[in-house]
Amino acid sequence: MAGADGCMLPRMASVLVIDDNETMREGMAVSIKKMGHDVAMCAGGAEGIAAFQKRRFDFVVTDLKMAPVDGLEVIRKVRELDPEAVIMVVTAFATIEAAVEAMKAGAFDFITKPFSNEVLRAKVEKGLEVAGIKRDVTKLKARNEALQADAGVGKGFEAIVGKSEQLQKLLSAVRKVAATDTTVLITGESGTGKELVARAVHDLSERKSGPFVVVHCAALAESLLESELFGHERGAFTGAIKKKLGRFELADGGTLFLDEIGEISPSIQTKLLRVLQQKEFQRVGGEETIKVDVRVVSATNRDLKAEVEKGSFREDLFYRLHIVPLHLPPLRERPGDVTELAEFFLRKHAPRVNRKVKGLTDDARRALERYAWPGNVRELENAMEQALVFCEGEELGVADLPHFVGKAPPAIGSLPVNLPVYLEQIERDFIVRAYEQAKGVKTRTAELLSVKTSALYYKLEKYGLLKPGEKPPVPENAA
Repeated sequence: MAGADGCMLPRMASVLVIDDNETMREGMAVSIKKMGHDVAMCAGGAEGIAAFQKRRFDFVVTDLKMAPVDGLEVIRKVRELDPEAVIMVVTAFATIEAAVEAMKAGAFDFITKPFSNEVLRAKVEKGLEVAGIKRDVTKLKARNEALQADAGVGKGFEAIVGKSEQLQKLLSAVRKVAATDTTVLITGESGTGKELVARAVHDLSERKSGPFVVVHCAALAESLLESELFGHERGAFTGAIKKKLGRFELADGGTLFLDEIGEISPSIQTKLLRVLQQKEFQRVGGEETIKVDVRVVSATNRDLKAEVEKGSFREDLFYRLHIVPLHLPPLRERPGDVTELAEFFLRKHAPRVNRKVKGLTDDARRALERYAWPGNVRELENAMEQALVFCEGEELGVADLPHFVGKAPPAIGSLPVNLPVYLEQIERDFIVRAYEQAKGVKTRTAELLSVKTSALYYKLEKYGLLKPGEKPPVPENAA
C-alpha cells in the first residue's frame, strides 16, 4: 500500500468499526483483522464518537441506520475531531440515497449490504491508502512550512568557515558522532554557530535524507512550546481550531534540533524525558500515543551541570541529552578564523549591499583580529554588513569598520597599550554580555550592571549598540 511519496505504508493500521448489529459488527472486525490490522469495535454511534475522541483511528467503518445516534451524526462528530478522517458507511441497498447524503457530509465511500469479505477488504484497503495519502500530505505541508521558516540558514559543513586547530578538532568529532545515532548536546556562547554544527551532524548522518527540524525553545512560552513540540488536537485549548502536528512528528525519520534547551520549564523537561526514553508521546488534548523515530540534537549557552546543581534542570534529562557533548569555542579563542570568516561574509553580503567592494585592507584584517568579538560569529557578520554600507572604495579599510572594532586594543604582548581604549573595550564587552543575558531587555541589563537605565542608554549609544533609529528616552524632567 503506497503513500503519497511512493513509500510503502505500514501494514498494521487502526480501524474503528461501529455497528449496533453484533453479528455484522463482529463479522466485519474478523475480516479486517485477517488483513493484519488493529480493530476496535463499538456497538453504537455515541460509543464510537467517544472512542474516536480518545484515539485517532486511521479508518472508520460505521453503519448508517443506528439509534439514537446514527451514522450521519458519527460522520459529523468525527470530522469535527479530525477534518482529515477517512470514513466509510455501511447501508442497505434500499437506502442508497442516504449513503449519498453521507458522502456529502464527508464520508469517503459506502458499501451496501449484503457484501462479500472480498468487497469489504478491497474497500478497506482503498480507504487506508487514502488515509495514508492524507497523512503524508499533511506532514509534507507542515514540514514545508517549517523549512520556509528556517529559509536562508546555511547548511552543515557548507557554512562552517575556519581552519583553526580548535575548529578542526570539533569538526573531526562531528564526523565521528554523525556516524552514530546517539543524542548530542552542543555547548557554546551565543553567536558561535551551534545550529550550523547541529546541521552538520544531520547532513553527515544516515538520516540526511530525512527532515532537519529546528525548535528555538527560548522564543516560546511554556504552553506554546508544548504544542510546538508535541502538536495538539482540535479544541485542545482556546484558538486550537484544527489539529496541528508537532515538531517531533515532523522530524520523524530525521533530526530534531532543540536550541537553547536550558530555557525549558520543569514541566516540559519531564515530557521531553519521556520522549527520549520511550520514543513516544501524546499531542496536547489527545489520548492517542504516537511513536516516532527521531534523533535529538540540543544546544545551550548555559552550564547545564550548574543548572542541575541549582535544581533548575533535571539531572536525568541532563544525562539523556549529554551522551555526546560537543563544545564550540568562542571566536576570541580562535583568532585565526576571524579573517577567513570576515572575507566569507564580505562575499556573502557584497552582491546585495555594495557590489564594488572586492576585499579587505591589511589594516582592516589586523583590526578585525585584535577585536575580542564578545558576540562571536554573529557579531562579526553584522559588523561586516555594516562596514559594507559605509565603504566607498573597492577595499574595505579600518575607517569603514564599526568604531569599536577599529579602536580595539592591541593583542596581548603588543606594546605600548592605549589604556583608555583598552578600558573602553572591556566596558563594551561587559555591556554586550549583560545585554545578551538579559535578552535585550534594557532595564534588566541596567540591573545586571548596577547602573541607571539612562546611563545604560548613553553607553549603548556610545558603542553603537542601539538599533537603527532607536533613541534614548527623554528624561521626565526635561523641558
